[in-house]
Amino acid sequence: MVTEKQVADALRDADAVLRGEFELSSGRTSDYYVDKYVFETQPDALRVVGSAIAEKVTETDADRIGAVALGGVPLAAVASAESGVPYVIARKEEKGYGTANAVEGELEEGDRVVVVEDIVTTGASAVEAVEKLRDAGATVDEVIVVVDRQEGGRERVEEAGLRMHALTTAEELV
Repeated sequence: MVTEKQVADALRDADAVLRGEFELSSGRTSDYYVDKYVFETQPDALRVVGSAIAEKVTETDADRIGAVALGGVPLAAVASAESGVPYVIARKEEKGYGTANAVEGELEEGDRVVVVEDIVTTGASAVEAVEKLRDAGATVDEVIVVVDRQEGGRERVEEAGLRMHALTTAEELV
């Protein structure tokens, strides 16, 4: 079983935890930044994180893993390959061409989906992805996040009626 400390160590070992002054996507500023593009593109870190997500997915009754685009896609892909549970992608915006789908991949009405998100600060993108998946017919009750920044995101996710599982937290990372 992959521990919270092992996930945090993998992110630090990949040099994905940066110190300084950073503006977050939420508009907030922070004295540290977890660079998802670093840990999601480093095979060793991705292997640890993907294994931890796969373990959590197999503890649920999920039919599908739901990836929050863009950061959740490599995480869901690795967890899917390891767990054998297929994944779908919740787009931030529907594309204006081709199928114009808000959700990409095979999703049947009533499929149970566990959503995977990279980093939660406010919880907004995870909740938006859940809403898109629900609008597409999925049943979503759980969200797995790599890092909970512990800045109110968990509360927002739980207020949306979801259980949130964090692989590691800001407290463990910094």
